[in-house]
Amino acid sequence: MREHLELFWSRVNIPKVLKAAEQAHLWPELVFLYDKYEEYDNAILTMMAHPTQCWKEPLFKDIITKVANIELYYKALSFYLDYKPMLLNDLLLVLTPRLDHTRAVTFFQKVGQLHLCLPYVKSVQSHNNKVINEALNNIYIDNEDYDSLRASIDSYNNFDNIALAQRMEKHELIEFRRIAAYLFKMNNRWKQAVELCKKDLLFKDAMEYAADSRNMEIAEDLMGWFLDNENYESFAAGTFVMYDMLKPDVILELAWRHNIMDFAMPYLIQCVREYTTKVDKLEVSDETRTKEAETNPQPLVMGEQLMLTPAPGMMPMNNMYGMNQPMYNGGYMGSM
Repeated sequence: MREHLELFWSRVNIPKVLKAAEQAHLWPELVFLYDKYEEYDNAILTMMAHPTQCWKEPLFKDIITKVANIELYYKALSFYLDYKPMLLNDLLLVLTPRLDHTRAVTFFQKVGQLHLCLPYVKSVQSHNNKVINEALNNIYIDNEDYDSLRASIDSYNNFDNIALAQRMEKHELIEFRRIAAYLFKMNNRWKQAVELCKKDLLFKDAMEYAADSRNMEIAEDLMGWFLDNENYESFAAGTFVMYDMLKPDVILELAWRHNIMDFAMPYLIQCVREYTTKVDKLEVSDETRTKEAETNPQPLVMGEQLMLTPAPGMMPMNNMYGMNQPMYNGGYMGSM
């Protein structure tokens, strides 16, 4: 039967043969005829209904891309989970351009098989979809893969940052708590980030986050915490990492009160050097302006005189008071 159909399928009445093949339970022949008759949806449904007799992986992947009913994609995923779970990623690779990734990932989460399709989820993370990002982040946390989690966070930011940070700040592994502090820092929650670093003794991260915050109060509080814990080396390092956030008088007072002037001296020397340089520049600038003023003195310019012109028909101002009257016997002769 199969050989005959392969040779003469174009000459037979396919609808009649389809009915006959279905009645005779000739499932491979039925799939063959559905494919030739372009009834791809029925071909897929037949293979899923009778996989032991008519399912073939290359044929299935070829036909599934031609179906009209998109719902068959998700039925095919469920079918593969039950029948051929190890080939699931191969099917997903074929369906990737046509799938709704949010729906697909949600489906795998619901059935608890997201780990099985991890290659597919990674391949579609470039869409920066929130559901995909959060699903992958959860997998990395479950697998304790903090390097991949950090890379995912840096590359794809479409996820609930605060919820993830709050989840990881109590994680048993310090690297995940470190990522939690990093997430707080990314969301401008500087105080929470620094406090979390202080709990885990992540001195370098704490200093960097305090410097990035541009908040003098946070920086001074961290410096005081170093002194309270007699961590004088970190105190000295903090004076340079948070240099712009610290005041010389505060550092000098703290160092003097704790008798650690040696640890503060490099910072104070740098401050003196900076202020001396600024004063020298001001002196040079002042001398330059003084020399320019002596070389090119500017004449005093009085305000422009206001020239008033009498309106037509009016006597000039000086005529009004007899200033232009002819002189008579050494004086002015007024009008008679």
